[in-house]
Amino acid sequence: MKATATSPIAPDVDAYLQAFPEAVKLTLENVRQVIRATAPLAQEVISYQVPGYKYLGPVVYFAGYKNHCSLFVINKEILKIFASELRGFKTAGATIHFTFQKPLPNDLIRRIVQLRLQENEELDALKKLTAKNKIRKASI
Repeated sequence: MKATATSPIAPDVDAYLQAFPEAVKLTLENVRQVIRATAPLAQEVISYQVPGYKYLGPVVYFAGYKNHCSLFVINKEILKIFASELRGFKTAGATIHFTFQKPLPNDLIRRIVQLRLQENEELDALKKLTAKNKIRKASI
């Protein structure tokens, strides 16, 4: 199960996954593999007590719970973009809930991660441009 305030926090994703029953572990491991294949430059971390991926900022997180798994997509607008494909899955905020009996399709995970990478790259470019403009204005 997910680490709680009374249980130790997993030091890495492998340890996090070991805490789950086999069917849930396999589902979460699949999510992990799709994310890693789609975002090979992303850093795999434990953050907020769950596995996450960071590349120019947070990309996605995933977690397992007693009755479901979650994919945290950071930007709730993504749920609107993929709304038709998410029918049949419970969503809340920027989170998609699924189960090992009804996992998220790999292609959908892949496209969500690709979109998050694109968003982070665009935001990073905008930050760099803004910083460059501030420097330029300061030197005038």
